[in-house]
Amino acid sequence: MPQPSASPAQVTAAEISRIAGVTRATVSNWRRRHDDFPAPSGGTDSSPLYDLEAVRAWLASRGHTSAASPSEELRTTLRLHAQDGGGTPEDLLLLVLAAADRSPEELTAAVRLPDADLAARAQRDAAAAADAVPAAEAVRYEPGDAPVLRALYACVRDEGGQAALAVLAERELEDSAASGAYQTPAPLADLLARLIPGSAARVLDPACGSGALLAAAARRGASELYGQDTLPVQARRSAVSLMLTAPEATVTVHAADSLRADAFPGLLADAVLCNPPFGDRDWGHDELAYDPRWAYGVPPRAESELAWVQHALSHLTPGAHAALLLPPATAGRASGRRVRAELVRSGALRAVIALPPGASVPLHVGLQIWVLQRPEPGGPERKSVLFVDTAADAATAAGHGGTTTVSGRTRGGSRSAAPDWDGITARALDAWRAFTESPDTFEGEPGVAHAVGIVDLLDDVVDLTPTRLVRASRAEIDPAELSAEVDATRRGLVEAARSLGRTAGQEAWSAAGSTARQWRTATASDLTRGGALTLLRNLPDSVRTRAQAASGGTGGGGRPETRPVLTGSDIATGSGPTGDPMGLDDDTAPVIAVGDVLVRAVASTEGPMARVAEEADAGALLGPHVHLFRPDPARLDAWFLAGFLGAEENIAGASTGSTVLTVSPGRLRVPLLPLEEQRRYGEAFRHVHELRAEARRATRLAEQTARLLAGGLTGGQLLPSREPAGTAEAGGRGGDSPH
Repeated sequence: MPQPSASPAQVTAAEISRIAGVTRATVSNWRRRHDDFPAPSGGTDSSPLYDLEAVRAWLASRGHTSAASPSEELRTTLRLHAQDGGGTPEDLLLLVLAAADRSPEELTAAVRLPDADLAARAQRDAAAAADAVPAAEAVRYEPGDAPVLRALYACVRDEGGQAALAVLAERELEDSAASGAYQTPAPLADLLARLIPGSAARVLDPACGSGALLAAAARRGASELYGQDTLPVQARRSAVSLMLTAPEATVTVHAADSLRADAFPGLLADAVLCNPPFGDRDWGHDELAYDPRWAYGVPPRAESELAWVQHALSHLTPGAHAALLLPPATAGRASGRRVRAELVRSGALRAVIALPPGASVPLHVGLQIWVLQRPEPGGPERKSVLFVDTAADAATAAGHGGTTTVSGRTRGGSRSAAPDWDGITARALDAWRAFTESPDTFEGEPGVAHAVGIVDLLDDVVDLTPTRLVRASRAEIDPAELSAEVDATRRGLVEAARSLGRTAGQEAWSAAGSTARQWRTATASDLTRGGALTLLRNLPDSVRTRAQAASGGTGGGGRPETRPVLTGSDIATGSGPTGDPMGLDDDTAPVIAVGDVLVRAVASTEGPMARVAEEADAGALLGPHVHLFRPDPARLDAWFLAGFLGAEENIAGASTGSTVLTVSPGRLRVPLLPLEEQRRYGEAFRHVHELRAEARRATRLAEQTARLLAGGLTGGQLLPSREPAGTAEAGGRGGDSPH
């Protein structure tokens, strides 16, 4: 890395708020109230910049130590380093890989080295990792690079290699002006990987991005991972990320356009997983018109998705499967009819699974998963294609094992902005497994899953939209069973509405006075240092790998199937632990106990951010995106703690990031109140929790009742009342109908 200049570092007001662990509003107040607050040293009137050292001195004079998380420190240091003419984030990728292999003690020792010694140490570490990353270029560090090297080592030590890698990739994506780069959500990546039957050792992702799909395949046993991405930054990030996630796997990643410049022309994989770019008209239609991959027809210019489908099929061994995430238009657009027809006719298309909006970017569109299988010469004849609508409410399948009624949760859950991954995954995998075991006798689930014969699909439009094809099966629902289900659900709704009314009227809330109450606060980090609080989290991948190696374990735990996992989605929706234990280890993952305070690690306004663990949560493993706060009950009330930790303003002040806001747990603030007063607040917060739970239950049952009624009326199983509301009263007065 080139030697940076000695210009003073400058920070924005937002960065000051993160350094101090306060909100932006607090920084604005400091600027207005304190004459000695550092004056802007650059920037503009609307976006001023401040001298970093002057700001730190001012904060220190008032007892404000840095509350920024290690990843935020790295993010700020990288920006300042680039501002001073330093190197690019790419220069640090090898160092992340090397640092992730070091113990926390070794990383702490590196952080404390003088600048020149630190640069030399980083030089040796990066050189040692160079052979592991394909086409890695040598890099040289100078003493002037010490601040960013120190921040990187600290970030890897405290938050893991993946956290440091995400910061570097984020910065490089900004620098390269790349757009359209989105990470596949982990639950969706796991679902795609689990749709591949059997064990797949060799897996390809031709649009690998950050490597989420290949990482999911590695968690399921894949030992050879092949990736390609058109963005060099994503290819580099994917390579390093996969080496951190799956150190035992063979990783090969290339940077090039897979359709125009296939980096693996002779590769036949056991599985292909892919979330390709959507709506790309410049995918190479003209130059690739005679490409041998188009065995099912030349994809039209507007159908790049069908080019990716055939690219995936061309890389499969006969009989192997692929799972691709595609936009819904691919299933029905007129221009793709001929290619779709050939995919169906040949038996290459095995299933189309509709996802609800919000499952992945673009969030307003319900995407689809296409499951494909490369035909085998002389293989079995395929007579049908499976269609699953994971967004359909299982309540419409009354009497077919789809729901519980009064106090239970529906299998699909209520519709909310946060996807119900437990319900989505269960519905998709249950139908897919039953279909693959016996395609010819598969009965499906009315309104949810339906197998349609190939002959029935080959009409003039070849529309493969699951919602349309699944709804056609709802005529199979028994009218008497649906009527009984409606009555039971309606009675549950009436009782839930009464319970909600009782809960809402229990408490009387009084005003605090003419002004809002003020109190002294402490950060969670302060409380942890004082022994009032213990903060637990999952170990970073690199640390977990070392711990497993030291104990002779192989990962995954000795009995992961016996322990449920509590996720951030469970906190948001108020459900019990629903997560998949795959990838967690019983020996290293924290185990939840009654009275623990659980806080979601990603900020959101959808649902509560925190809750107190109860009996139903005890014994579950802590999910990867949840922070666990274990209070000393003699000093902190759990419900008091949960109420203030999950407060909207508190979460906002402790969150960092751009599109995804990550909560830094140590920066959350808690009022310093006597225990007796804490308990009064705790009871109030417990009441708020119960009110929210009753409201969710009533809302869920109202939605379920409405859908049952609407589905029964439109499906022909239910009849409207003989007389509309109010008619009987009017009819009792006598007289003829008006003319």
